[in-house]
Order: sequence, then structure tokens, then C-alpha cells
Amino acid sequence: MRLHEKVALITGAASGFGAGIARLFAGEGARLVLADRNLAGAEALAHEIGGIAVGGDVSQGADVRAMVAAAESRFGGLDIVVNNAGTTHRNQPMLEVDEADFDRIYAVNVKSIYWMAQAAVPLLRRPRADGRRGGSIINISSTAGIRPRPGLVWYNGTKGAVNTITQCMASELAGDNIRVNAICPVMGATALLEEFMGLPDTPENRAKFIASIPLGRMSTPADIANACLWLAEDASSFITGILLPVDGGRCA
Repeated sequence: MRLHEKVALITGAASGFGAGIARLFAGEGARLVLADRNLAGAEALAHEIGGIAVGGDVSQGADVRAMVAAAESRFGGLDIVVNNAGTTHRNQPMLEVDEADFDRIYAVNVKSIYWMAQAAVPLLRRPRADGRRGGSIINISSTAGIRPRPGLVWYNGTKGAVNTITQCMASELAGDNIRVNAICPVMGATALLEEFMGLPDTPENRAKFIASIPLGRMSTPADIANACLWLAEDASSFITGILLPVDGGRCA
């Protein structure tokens, strides 16, 4: 198994991309900490695939510290962090997004990575019993940070920040054998789809967005999970600082 006995913390794990990543990691032998504001959903998934569930808001430092503490308490350490939790504002003219929504998306999409680094990096730096140290941090970003769409100005900005932070972290943490990479999905059929489109989720409206994706479909949790698995496993041990579009060719 490709992640045998590795400890993985996944945020936003109860649904969407996070649940897809969790299911694949479980099948590859990882020991899982499933973190989500929806604790009941995370507990249901943990019951299905194994691991432990932790409730919490990634924009709050105390909650993130509790997530990392759960990994250490239950499993003795940490090998993989997937910063998957994220949100958006509705697709609309930039001047119509109010300050509360602006603050919320920066707190969830950007400040959460700050909090996770504060909590998780010291644990990743710590040598294990077998002498290993380091690990893999995977930030779930977006094609919005590479090739932004209009109507999502402030959301696009958060993902641009995630991409820059990823590359800076990769450089700074390389000496600790901590790899940091970002996956940049194109739009997927998740709970945020209508917000991203700014339109009702109808076949006709989906078709408008799918038309901009050369491979002719949206991303799926399986697409994102497979990319995460590669960046989490030892086969990618020389890969750090990349922004990997999983986008059916949209950014080509």
C-alpha cells in the first residue's frame, strides 16, 4: 500500500474533495484524522473508512491546534497534511462582495494555512522513532489562482495567495525534508458549484462552464484524490513547490 501506516490530517474531510481524498488514502493504508466543521459528517466517514474525526473551524487557531494534537495523541505523529477546507463568495461583480464575505474567504482559504503551519510544522520536524523526519503538506488551491475567471475576484486572490505561500513554504521547509505542493483543480460538482457559477445548477449552466475545459468535464473527487496520493507518497519524494493543475487542460 502506498501510504502504509502514514498519518494524514485532512481538513474539510466530511464531503466533496476531502471525502474523496480520505477514502483513497484509507484504501492505501493511511491512518486518518478527518477534520471538518461538520463533525457529524466527519464521524460518519470515520465510521465507514476508519480513522478519527475532529470538529473545528480552520480559520480558528485553537481549532487547528486541536486537529494536530489529535494526530499526535492518537497516532504519535504526523506525516501528511492536506489543507483542503475552503470556501468562496458568490460569482458576482467585485464591488458587490461585502466586507464580511471578503474577511471570511481570506480567513478560511489563507489564514487557515498560517494556523496549520504553526501547529503542524513543529510536529513534522520532529524525528520519529525510526529516525525519519519531514513529510508532505498539500494545499488544495484552484485554477482560479493561475487563470482566474471574472466574477470571483476576491476568491481568485485567495488562491493566488495559496499558490505563492506554497512555493515560499516549499523553499523554506526543504531543509527539514518537508515538501509543500499545491493542487489546482478546475471547477467540480461540489456543494460550492452554484456559488462558483453565480447561477442555478442546471445542465445548461453547467454546459457553459464545461465548454471552457478542453477535456469536456468538471473535476471529480477521484481526480483530486489521485493527485494528492502521488504528492503524499514516497514516489514523489523529490517533488516540492509545484502548482499542479488538475483541470482537463483549462490552464494550458
